[in-house]
Amino acid sequence: MGRSSSGVIVAALTAAALAGVGFLAVQAEAAPDRPARAHAASPSPSGGADKGKGGQDAGKPGGDAGDKAQGVQPPVPQGSGTGLRVVYALAQKRVWLVGSDGKATRSFQVSPSAVNPPPGSYAVTSRSANVTGSDGIPIEHVVRFHQGASGIVFGFSAAVDGSSPNPASGKKTGGIRETPADGQAMWEFAVNNTKVVVVL
Repeated sequence: MGRSSSGVIVAALTAAALAGVGFLAVQAEAAPDRPARAHAASPSPSGGADKGKGGQDAGKPGGDAGDKAQGVQPPVPQGSGTGLRVVYALAQKRVWLVGSDGKATRSFQVSPSAVNPPPGSYAVTSRSANVTGSDGIPIEHVVRFHQGASGIVFGFSAAVDGSSPNPASGKKTGGIRETPADGQAMWEFAVNNTKVVVVL
């Protein structure tokens, strides 16, 4: 037997071995006794059920994370003006970022502080990337739109630590807290002189 014929035999045996290994791998993949991946939800840190949609306290900003994920949001309040604007509904504790076409690009819940701004139409007067809030908490993406007669400044912001204001502290503050993600969206949307409409 010559070298060429032995080479052919070796090549044929190698090909047959590879085909057999491939067949066994497919069979193993299809085996019914493979354990399925567990998809159990992890318990909340307190050991109880989640406190609200998205696993957040319903009263905290961003408690409607589930609504956002499904693309569901309440309609922009009637009587809130036209054109590009920020709409803040006091009773709903909710904000809408409305484009020039009158459609909301984003809506989210907020945590108001102890004092609410009077309903009316305002404009963004100043912005700060990072400051300390009147409640002593470091905040970011501050968008201010009104200063009341008593000196209280009203504006949107996000606490760096994600906390909400504490009205029980007795401090009369006008900060409207958002989640960091919503604060970022507000910061990018509401530049100076952007209209802010406050409704009941």
